[in-house]
Amino acid sequence: MSNNIVDEFNAYRLKMNEKMLEDNNKILKRIFNLDTNAYMEGALPKKTKELLGLGNSLVLRCDDCVRYHLEECHKLGLTKEEVVEGMSISLLIGGTIVLPHLRRAFEYWEALDERKNN
Repeated sequence: MSNNIVDEFNAYRLKMNEKMLEDNNKILKRIFNLDTNAYMEGALPKKTKELLGLGNSLVLRCDDCVRYHLEECHKLGLTKEEVVEGMSISLLIGGTIVLPHLRRAFEYWEALDERKNN
């Protein structure tokens, strides 16, 4: 498997976020700021918040969000077992319609591991 899926996702996300923010739209900027601040350490640790974000993203079937939260979980040092356990709860809640997104999540986690090990 190639790490290209990680590099491609991050490059595209960065490029498009910059395009969205260059219009200087107050609502977009506030949403980005709120999102950034929501995942900071607080009453809940950042690791927990990222797992919550990952779980909700799976149930909502947002592959971009799943990838983002997987990468954050990976950076924070969560183990595959922790992430898989969290995602299994999302599958239970979301039902079998989540399976295709779960497959892609496993693929992305493997790409993150490959990248780390190279």
